[in-house]
Amino acid sequence: MAATNNDSAFSVRNFIRCGMGGALGCCFTHVIVVPMDVVKTRLQTDPIKYNKGMVDGMKTIIREEGSMMLLQGLGATTVGYAVQGFFKFGLYEVFKKKISAQFSEEDAKAYRIPIWVTASAIAETVGDVALCPFEAVRIRQVSDPKFASGFFTAFTRLYREEGFKGFYKGLTPIILKQVPYTASQFVTYELANDYFNKYLYRTRGLTRNDLSDTQKLGVILGTGAISGVVASVASHPADTILSKINQEKTDGGVTKAIGNIVKRLGVRGLFLGVEARCVMVTTLVTVQFLIYDGIKLIFK
Repeated sequence: MAATNNDSAFSVRNFIRCGMGGALGCCFTHVIVVPMDVVKTRLQTDPIKYNKGMVDGMKTIIREEGSMMLLQGLGATTVGYAVQGFFKFGLYEVFKKKISAQFSEEDAKAYRIPIWVTASAIAETVGDVALCPFEAVRIRQVSDPKFASGFFTAFTRLYREEGFKGFYKGLTPIILKQVPYTASQFVTYELANDYFNKYLYRTRGLTRNDLSDTQKLGVILGTGAISGVVASVASHPADTILSKINQEKTDGGVTKAIGNIVKRLGVRGLFLGVEARCVMVTTLVTVQFLIYDGIKLIFK
């Protein structure tokens, strides 16, 4: 069935509304965890020096380079994740509804998990293409503080030295990281909410709309935290590869470079910094959903 003008208008409004929530949520949450992300990146790129964990790594950076170094890459993070969040959350809701509409109500419910995975994978891939240049600049700034004095300087230097491909040599690992991350994030969140709503109805005969604002906040916090833990563990190996790929020579191709990194690090090495990332991602995802759901309610 062809979409009507009202359907199209709704899709555009829904995309912008959800995209705004995603942009604000992703931008804000990634900015507040920049210090943890700096330490995590150092743990991945220089595991010999930073081999005593997150807290000791943070102390080392402050002692040797000053506390402002913990904000390295702030500009790239702010812009990059605002753009990425807009596409990630906005397109997820649009594609979830579009794909579900191709099935009967019964089939859409039965195949809801594949639908959520497909919608999140498409949305995240588009967001990653937008994010990749900013992430390349951020990682270069954090791993090599002498590379440039700021975001714009780093951006122009990277383009001057490596050309357009320098911004996208991390695209494969960033997709390998972000797609499992986003799929597990959204699927876990949706399943946790489904389970909670069924539990409420089964035990108390209530729906989510019957809850107080404080109770709704508790649900978002709980489901967001669960989603964050699952997403961080599922995507951490690719996150380590992403941190390494921007230091790796890719003359033989990105695939070969990724293979070399995996061989060199081994399974244990791919989980370097996972504790720091669990703390960071759980905080990040929980607050993201708080902001995202809040914006959706405000502009409903």
